[in-house]
Amino acid sequence: MTSTIQRPKLNFWQIWNMSFGFFGIQFGFALQNGNASRILTTFGADVEHLSWFWLAAPLTGMIIQPIIGYYSDRTWTSLGRRRPYFLAGSILASAALMLMPNAVALASILPPLYIGAGILMVMDASFNIAMEPFRALVADLLPVDQRTLGFSIQTFLIGLGAVLGSWLPYIFAEWFNVSKVASSAGEVPYNVTLSFYIGAVTFLIAILWTVVTTKEFPPDTEYLKSESSKGKKGLSQIISDFAGMPKTMKQLGLVQFFSWFALFSMWVFTTPAVASHVYGLSFDDHSSVRFNEAGNWVGIIFGVYNGVSAIYALMLPFIAAKIGRKLTHSISLVAGGLGLISIYFIHDPNTLIFSMIGVGMAWASILAMPYAILAGAIPSNKMGIYMGVFNFFITLPQIVNGVIGGPIVKYVYHSHAIYSLVMAGVFLLIAAICVRFVEDKDDPVALTR
Repeated sequence: MTSTIQRPKLNFWQIWNMSFGFFGIQFGFALQNGNASRILTTFGADVEHLSWFWLAAPLTGMIIQPIIGYYSDRTWTSLGRRRPYFLAGSILASAALMLMPNAVALASILPPLYIGAGILMVMDASFNIAMEPFRALVADLLPVDQRTLGFSIQTFLIGLGAVLGSWLPYIFAEWFNVSKVASSAGEVPYNVTLSFYIGAVTFLIAILWTVVTTKEFPPDTEYLKSESSKGKKGLSQIISDFAGMPKTMKQLGLVQFFSWFALFSMWVFTTPAVASHVYGLSFDDHSSVRFNEAGNWVGIIFGVYNGVSAIYALMLPFIAAKIGRKLTHSISLVAGGLGLISIYFIHDPNTLIFSMIGVGMAWASILAMPYAILAGAIPSNKMGIYMGVFNFFITLPQIVNGVIGGPIVKYVYHSHAIYSLVMAGVFLLIAAICVRFVEDKDDPVALTR
């Protein structure tokens, strides 16, 4: 049973402030997505093993997000319900961002590759602690008819943060002549290191902005009474809620599986795919100026798709109001699928920008539409736990991809990473078909038909 509590409408800047922390989160995510593979290869990782290192992200998310969701539903402090969690996460994430490019300095303890992989796991855990409550916060504070707008503004800020985070290493190297080649083998170029420092500060400041400017509604008295009288607690309650998830969530789960399997392939294999297929380089040549130029350009095109997503996110409420949320999401996923497949036919790095337009449309929709659809199917007193459980359908496909993606690239694609991007495009097209079968209970367009 969904919520009947009427929330007051908020103005644009109130919605902006409650979502602004996501700007910092995605700034950090973009630095990770665009540079983690490059950093790990600098430390000695092979291309077919990259997806195994990237398993840190979905594994920590699968474990942490339901737990954070469960406890944030039951928390009330002077900072509110959700804010204590993303404040703690931001402090830990900022520290991890500072440490990631400096793993070589800890080589006396363990090899830099192991240190880097460990820091990547800590970073992902911290990102998840900070990120999970933001989805629930929008659903907590906004009435039904403002939720699509709320998630769209959140997506805009995600896109804006990701553009700056993706482009920062390139900007430092090309505009400010910061070194883009490591001073010695096994070290990270200083333009990347400096970008991670800026990312750490930005992450923390953005979260603090939301903490200071946003006021949460306290849980109502009846809810607190019902929670205190329930027998199931902790893990048993999480398992019970998972088993009893709404039908809409199960249907969206299939859409999410194909969508996030595709995204994981893109994040892990775009750098080696572009370096080999577009720049014509051997992946073993990961210390050359040309390889680092390819890595910097991947940061630029990742920034392009995030920039497109920021603009497209602001259009989503208007498109969804005309044609419905499901059709909006389906069309967006088709655009992303075609964009990824088109990379196979490209040999000019500049042309990759056009491929990223479709990817940006899909990314904006993936970050907004499923949550807008899901919020109407979740009981208000379980918003946090179900937003956390929903993350299972994001992490599971990444884990599956992380386990099999590397061997597929090595043994099926013979280390040609470009085919992993083509496969990702096909999976987005499949997701576009699956979304048409999802039940959207409170879509205004569907209800008027």
